[in-house]
Amino acid sequence: VSAEYALVLPQPLPPNPLCWHCGRYLAKLSSVGSISEEETCEKLKGLIQRQVQMCKRNLEVMDSVRRGAQLAIEECQYQFRNRRWNCSTLDTLPVFGKVVTQGTREAAFVYAISSAGVAFAVTRACSSGELDKCGCDRTVQGGSPQGFQWSGCSDNIAYGVAFSQSFVDIRERSKGASSNRALMNLHNNEAGRKAILNNMRVECKCHGVSGSCEFKTCWKAMPPFRKVGNVLKEKFDGATEVEQSEIGSTKVLVPKNSQFKPHTDEDLVYLDSSPDFCDHDLKNGVLGTSGRQCNKTSKAIDGCELMCCGRGFHTDEVEVVERCSCKFHWCCSVKCKPCHRVVEIHTCR
Repeated sequence: VSAEYALVLPQPLPPNPLCWHCGRYLAKLSSVGSISEEETCEKLKGLIQRQVQMCKRNLEVMDSVRRGAQLAIEECQYQFRNRRWNCSTLDTLPVFGKVVTQGTREAAFVYAISSAGVAFAVTRACSSGELDKCGCDRTVQGGSPQGFQWSGCSDNIAYGVAFSQSFVDIRERSKGASSNRALMNLHNNEAGRKAILNNMRVECKCHGVSGSCEFKTCWKAMPPFRKVGNVLKEKFDGATEVEQSEIGSTKVLVPKNSQFKPHTDEDLVYLDSSPDFCDHDLKNGVLGTSGRQCNKTSKAIDGCELMCCGRGFHTDEVEVVERCSCKFHWCCSVKCKPCHRVVEIHTCR
């Protein structure tokens, strides 16, 4: 991808995470077909001019960007399903409200998973033959020291990462863009992509008579996106609070507590403490935990004491119907009986 797309508008803009793909706004376009015309790029809410230009020059890639956006939102909601902040989206820009316009660790995760989502989806589109601009990674060829032959379609992660860097990082990557948030956003964007790069795996297929493995061909493949989410969630839990410092003429982020070891390129960093997310504050994108289901017996964050912020909880009995007494019938069906049981559901006040 041409480096010219890595430019941004000269004036500083307020941080607006997920604006590069507009979160659900771009994901919603699935109902109106592909992003196949330049006019569509002009209508995408939240894109800055350089991103609109890149959209027009890469129309065939934009459906992959949209899939990456949706993938990122779904993974974020899965990873935080049992926490006070559960990555809920709003019909606003940014789609998570002001929660991620602050320099919190939640914002760090959103940036990381979003940049990873774009890199992942674009790479997958390359490997599946959807894009004319890229295909399989042909640099992975020949024999390996382990004795197998590189073959098959290795995922072209280099192209996916390059496109993500160019499109996702546009807002922050400008000459003189050295604010705390710009540095934080760029670092976390890269950490998201590293979660894919550092977890690439080798997949192989055996060849030989009657299933023997006389020789095998292998290729490089991305990890499942759930693995990427798991890695970034661990990085979220161990994120480093940072502040800006200068090394010579270069502005960098360093741990706020000098006793902590420096973070790596793979770690998430944040600038501001997070709110407790207990109370409804729609103006700031905080939905609160009232009405959220909790685990009465858990002492962790999903437990009723912590999830409900000490407000207490309601307990209701609900009848559920499940399949039971299943039997296999030759050939070939499984028949089950419906079983009714009453379960307790606990929700925060």
